[in-house]
Amino acid sequence: MNKSDLYALLDRRADDFGEIAGALWDYAEMAFRETKSAALLCDVLEREGFTVERGVAGIPTAFTATYGAGSPHIGILGEYDALSGLAQTAGSAVQDPPTDQPGHGCGHNLLGSGALAAAVAIKEYLADHPGRVTYFGCPAEEGGSGKAFMARDGVFDGLDAALSWHPGARNNIAAGSTLANYQVLYRFHGVASHAGGSPHLGRSALDAVTLMNVGAQFLREHIPTTARLHYAVVDTGGFSPNVVQARAAVLYLMRLPEVTDLPELYERVNDIAKGAALMTGTTVEIEFVKGCSNMLLNTPLMKLMYDNLTATDALTYTADEEALGREIRKTFTADDVFPYAMDIDPLEETETPGTGSTDVGDVSWVCPTAYCYMACKPLDTPGHSWQMTSMSKTQTAYRAMMRAAKTIVGTAVDLYENPALLDDIRADFKKRLDGRTYTCPIPKDVVPRALDDLK
Repeated sequence: MNKSDLYALLDRRADDFGEIAGALWDYAEMAFRETKSAALLCDVLEREGFTVERGVAGIPTAFTATYGAGSPHIGILGEYDALSGLAQTAGSAVQDPPTDQPGHGCGHNLLGSGALAAAVAIKEYLADHPGRVTYFGCPAEEGGSGKAFMARDGVFDGLDAALSWHPGARNNIAAGSTLANYQVLYRFHGVASHAGGSPHLGRSALDAVTLMNVGAQFLREHIPTTARLHYAVVDTGGFSPNVVQARAAVLYLMRLPEVTDLPELYERVNDIAKGAALMTGTTVEIEFVKGCSNMLLNTPLMKLMYDNLTATDALTYTADEEALGREIRKTFTADDVFPYAMDIDPLEETETPGTGSTDVGDVSWVCPTAYCYMACKPLDTPGHSWQMTSMSKTQTAYRAMMRAAKTIVGTAVDLYENPALLDDIRADFKKRLDGRTYTCPIPKDVVPRALDDLK
């Protein structure tokens, strides 16, 4: 089968993969809780003839699915986790009342299903050609760095290249690095007492959290401008203001362009936490939750993926889809333009990192890696939003998802048919490593933790 045959196959089966994306959207499971989502994907892959290994790296919702033998060995990265508090009616431009229920506000139901479609098409190609493909079921990209735990366990070792994609508002290749990060929980312990009758006997853990946050705010002036400090108070110690809170906890996310620079920032934040404990007469436990590495780019692989993206057909939109896009855009901008990106952005590699993070970065330190963005939502729609959740279960997004699958398939076929392409790809990978080897930012004794356990 050639590329045209594989693209035709994807067109014929588009509804199948759309149904899978819709089911994942319905499940909307958060980091390391994606039991139904992982089971659905594994079941589909087994029916398609893949050899599936569940629970890799000691993570129940992580898996691999392999077809073929020998080399090249191409990896396809899939994700399927949702975000807290972003439940929303699909295909609606009116926000539902906010709740704590999760929703696919980053479109990972599309990401996992589009990657699945690509892997299935590649399997059909490999039925008559040498080579291997592995679909990697990667949980907990949001707040869990599932791929970093998997990379720490050697799951991606031996790959010649890894490919993926991500839902976005534009069509392009990810041609800039990302920020490395650490996520750390600070749990303070104090002494409960009557806040009115005997406050002098109490030691407030909530005061310690408050003072830590104030200290971190002042720290922001004295760290590199590229650094980011985010936090969420995950335990306030109860609901009674007349009780001195004996416990409280805050979760910090620290970001920098280079993973090797994070230890210094981490220690400075730790010192602030210890100082807050000293000021309040409390104690603090510091628990490293997860980390992820910055992205290593690969110029030849990005160019190859770009060539395959530009070879795909542009998407078209119905009048109803255009109307929905315009209505969604009205919720965050007054600009009235055609709501969807029609063009493909030029490939412009930059060394300046973006402001986000992804555990795809950890894979990129193990093997050459590239991914594309595909317009699944109206222009300028913010990520991690109810608007994105709304769009993630629509035919508009499903068609973009299938275009991403074709881009991945075309790139993989080029690598199978011309393995010499990997020579330049490996040379670029070696050059960017510059003698370094991958070191997982997550300490060996840290185990994956679901976000709702961090209290």
